[in-house]
Amino acid sequence: MELILGEESQEIQKRDFDLIIIGAGAAGLSAAVYATRAGLSCVVIDGSTPGGLTLEAPLVENYLGFTAIPGTDLAKEFLQHARNYTKIIDNNKVISIKKGEVFKLETEKGEFQSKAILFATGTKHKHLGIPGEPEYFGKGVSYCSTCDGWLFKNKKVLVIGGGNSGAIAAISMKNIVTEVKIFEFMPKYMCEDAYVKQIQSKGIEYKRNVQVLEIKGDGKLVKTVRYKDRTTGQESEENFDGIFIYVGLQPQSELAKSIGVELTDRGYIKTDRNCRTSVERVYAAGDVAGSFAQIVVAASDGAIAADSCYRDLYLK
Repeated sequence: MELILGEESQEIQKRDFDLIIIGAGAAGLSAAVYATRAGLSCVVIDGSTPGGLTLEAPLVENYLGFTAIPGTDLAKEFLQHARNYTKIIDNNKVISIKKGEVFKLETEKGEFQSKAILFATGTKHKHLGIPGEPEYFGKGVSYCSTCDGWLFKNKKVLVIGGGNSGAIAAISMKNIVTEVKIFEFMPKYMCEDAYVKQIQSKGIEYKRNVQVLEIKGDGKLVKTVRYKDRTTGQESEENFDGIFIYVGLQPQSELAKSIGVELTDRGYIKTDRNCRTSVERVYAAGDVAGSFAQIVVAASDGAIAADSCYRDLYLK
C-alpha cells in the first residue's frame, strides 16, 4: 500500500512506465507535468517528503508570479499542480537500479521498471565534521531554520556559515529568538549585499574569519561552541542554545553513479544542454546536475529533461 501526499492509501497497480522520475522537488515535479502532457507514462518517486529544499525557504521572493511566498506554500502549489497529471509516491527510497533494455528499480515499496530515468535528486546539507555535531543533531543542532527555528523562541542561537542561506536563516529567526549570531569561515561577507544590509539593520553580529572547532553539551542539549579566530589563532567558547549549520550543499548523485553515469569532480551529474547524461535514456535536472541553485532553474531543467526524454523515446 502507498500513501500519496496525504491522499487515501491505494494499491500500487501500475509499475511499468516510460519514465520514472526520482525526486519530487521543483525539477522532478516540473518534469512530471511536461512528460505527462507529452504523452509519456510516468511516476515520481521520492525517498522523503515531496517538495525538496523549497520547503526550507522561509520566503521566496524571486519566483515569477509570486511577489513573496513561503517556501512551504510554493511547494504545495507545485505538488497540487503535479498531482493533476501523475502519481507521486513519497517516502519510498530507491535502493538500487539495474540497467538493461529497461531500467529496473528496487524500492522500499517493491520493484518498478521504465524505459528512461530522470534524476532530480537534488542536494543535501554538508556537515562540518566536527566533534559534537552528530551527537547533538536534533538536540540543538539543525540544518533547517524553517523547520526548527521556532523551537528556540526567546533563546540564543548561532548560524554557522554566512552565505545567502545562512544569512536568510539568521534574518528569519531574528524576531523569534533572543539573540542570533553568524560565524563565517571566510574573511569577508559571503552573502549578497541585500542580505548584508538587513543583517546590519537588524543588529545581527556577523563574525568573519572564524573556525568552529567543537559543539559541546550536557549529553542532552547543546550548551557551548568552541571556536578559533583565524586571524589571531585565539580560541574561545560561547554559550548557545541552538546551532544552525549552513556550510554548503552536496549532490545526491550516488544512485546515478551506480549505473555508470559520469559525474563532475565535485560529484554533480554531468549533462549536456538538454539534460542528457552520459548514459542513454538517463537524464538529470536541477541542483543535482550542478545548475544555478534556484527554484526557477530547477523547474526549467525539469521541462527540458522531459522534452528530451520524449524525443529520445518517440521521435528518433
